[in-house]
Amino acid sequence: MLRIERHRLRDADFIPSPNCDERPAGVQPELIVIHCISLPPGCYNGHAVADFFTNRLDFTAHPYYRKIAGLRVSSHLFIRRDGQLTQFVPFNLRAWHAGRSSYRGRPDCNDYSIGIELEGQESEAFTSAQYARLAEATRSLLKDYNIKEEGIVAHSDIAPGRKTDPGPLFEKDFLRKH
Repeated sequence: MLRIERHRLRDADFIPSPNCDERPAGVQPELIVIHCISLPPGCYNGHAVADFFTNRLDFTAHPYYRKIAGLRVSSHLFIRRDGQLTQFVPFNLRAWHAGRSSYRGRPDCNDYSIGIELEGQESEAFTSAQYARLAEATRSLLKDYNIKEEGIVAHSDIAPGRKTDPGPLFEKDFLRKH
């Protein structure tokens, strides 16, 4: 199990994102939201996602980037195809990952969730290394933040009609398999 110290995973690289703020008073993480991202789409192992989450992405470097120019987003964690783990926002802070969202009638999921991005795209299977690392990270989060296992959801679950990630190839029972 990965160790969490001072709201950060000890085994994760830490690259601080400015795209976060304080959670509302008294609100603790109750939800884990799984996403996927690759920049440009389908390109892996570069630094574009980290640059995007830290407002350093050169929006002229690729035609796709014009579509996301000006967005200020982040995630708590990013898991690369090889399982490498990067943390951008401490878990006690609100990362800007969910956008307009609600879960079981409760709006503004960023307020009470932890966002985890898998490097990938919806049309491609995720790797066994990613699932293993995702299982480790979520088990630690479930334990340390007293989140219930049913509190692990897809981005598409909290923003239906607006978001479809992590997509149909995502193995929702990853905890039991890894």
